[in-house]
Amino acid sequence: MPKKPEILSVSVVAKSRIFEIQSIELQFANGIQRTYERFKGSGRAAVMIIPIENDQLLMIREYAMGTEQYELGFPKGLMDPNETPEQSANRELKEEVGLGANEFIHLRTVNTSPSYMNSVMHIFLARDFYPCKLEGDEPEPLEQVRIPLSQLADLLQDPAFCEARNLVALYALRDFLSNNKHC
Repeated sequence: MPKKPEILSVSVVAKSRIFEIQSIELQFANGIQRTYERFKGSGRAAVMIIPIENDQLLMIREYAMGTEQYELGFPKGLMDPNETPEQSANRELKEEVGLGANEFIHLRTVNTSPSYMNSVMHIFLARDFYPCKLEGDEPEPLEQVRIPLSQLADLLQDPAFCEARNLVALYALRDFLSNNKHC
């Protein structure tokens, strides 16, 4: 492994209630210095849940400010302090879908845009549900959408299903299902 660059300085360029933008002065092992910028979030990891019931994906459609459109995706959210990823996944599922799950299977942990931020997300398959609704932080009710597992290939082509983390989750699910045909 190459030697990591030395951080010469860190300064805050901009700050909001959600994140800050930092300017980082680095010196590489070969002596070259560069300035990079990164988002520094809360440091909290996130979870994404792929709920499956009766051979159907339970998905949600919610407004995404970044694209200014309603996007189709899986329930997700930030972990609260002192929660395990599974506890956080169950809480988010209750808030966004109105169901709790007795079974969570970890499919993958991903990091979004590591060149610009540290944003860890744990992706879970959830099964074996029970009714339980918790109040979430969404400003409007989320639309629930059921997609048959037999239509996974179609979902991959759906322009309303375009967020990279959702696509990674769906590919991880597809691999899991093909390797565990008895499930």
